[in-house]
Amino acid sequence: MPAAKALHHLGARVTVVNGPAGDKQHAEAAELEALGIAVRLGDADTLPDGTNLVVTTPGWKPSSPLFAAAGAAGVQVWGDVELAWRLRGPGAAPWLAITGTNGKTTATRMLAAILTAAGLRTAAVGNIGVSLFDVILGDQEGGPYDVLAVELSSYQLHWAPSIRPHSAAVLNLAPDHLDWHGSMAAYAADKGRIYTGNQVACVYNTADPETERLVREADVEEGCRAIGFTLQAPTPSQFGVVDGILVDRAFVEDRQHQAQELAEVADVRPPAPHNIANALAAAALARAYGVRPDAVREGLRAFRPDAHRIAEVAVVDGVTYVDDSKATNTHAAEASLTSYPSVVWLAGGLAKGAEFDALAAAAASRLRAAVLFGADRAVIREALARHAPQVPVVELERTDTGAMSAAVGTARDLAQPGDTVLLAPACASMDMFTNYNQRGDVFAEAVRALAARGGGPEEAGPADHGR
Repeated sequence: MPAAKALHHLGARVTVVNGPAGDKQHAEAAELEALGIAVRLGDADTLPDGTNLVVTTPGWKPSSPLFAAAGAAGVQVWGDVELAWRLRGPGAAPWLAITGTNGKTTATRMLAAILTAAGLRTAAVGNIGVSLFDVILGDQEGGPYDVLAVELSSYQLHWAPSIRPHSAAVLNLAPDHLDWHGSMAAYAADKGRIYTGNQVACVYNTADPETERLVREADVEEGCRAIGFTLQAPTPSQFGVVDGILVDRAFVEDRQHQAQELAEVADVRPPAPHNIANALAAAALARAYGVRPDAVREGLRAFRPDAHRIAEVAVVDGVTYVDDSKATNTHAAEASLTSYPSVVWLAGGLAKGAEFDALAAAAASRLRAAVLFGADRAVIREALARHAPQVPVVELERTDTGAMSAAVGTARDLAQPGDTVLLAPACASMDMFTNYNQRGDVFAEAVRALAARGGGPEEAGPADHGR
């Protein structure tokens, strides 16, 4: 929608196409047609006559017939991010870009908070927040932007060959969206595009060698540096943690012998290990742009995480209930599970072809029990049986709107004081919920209802107590 409107505003002749349409698509079509934009619903395969350029929404797979038709006709295919990059005017705000399998929204918003604390006019854009087209083509009340914090998905990067960020970070890489990209190698290659043309810093995760490999293979501007981040004490040209302090040993005068204090671990909320890594990556990009050290501390203290990201909902009878519904893949769920010493794990949904053996093995020593639900719960149960046979597992067969309340009630019965009941599904939500936001909201509602009752028993509904 934003791309179509932007192109129409600039005088292009725009035709919007889509496949099978529901009420939402018909409403959007009516809105576009009222502006004079042509809309064709029900045929997403045929290239409209006279097309000079295709601009795709990120979710369309590269194998879509429309793109094959465009290729045969010699028509370029751009993503919305590529279009936005090319529409920037002279003196446009530079981009500090972030991608990764997990954590990119949090890290991007942390970066924006740090830049704001430094007195810079900025916005969190791209895969989140304000539309890039609004930022680039809008009236920009309050003056032009100084710098943009840009989250980029692998889909967006696939269709954005021309972007050249000031500096960029790949937070981590784990198998995800392989049905879209076709292979892990293709997925990683698309993520690595974010480093192309970097001017000052390519920020990578020292705990993830694949991110460093992408830096080594990147075609960057002369003088661009590789900057690592680590949860350990940093070596020169790295950001890290020393005695509970986040430090910069990269953008200091004598990085061989000095480190600059930036913030305390306690300034990061929540101070889970993977979130501290997000903060270090954001700090590295901000420092690459020249932000003063005290602004890093101020920005991290001001930052508040989005909903459904390791968010504490309540403590009931000594048990802490945490909503990490955003943990929609195994990598994110592992980061969440390893943040707590004793967990009753709520998991399940659409596995998207993922395997759960490594996750089950990594979490085994921390699991008090597991409550599984959703379409692909059996895949998780089988992995737990192989790698954590001592862990009690309860499967919930029901998929109605009360299933989450039943899961919370079951978890309450399994938990002991000091435990964490953790919703970290490791799966997509669309088998039972509209999206991960609704799944997290329903979990939080069930927990608050439990707290209001004082933690008393509730009928859990049909379940298969497998072990």
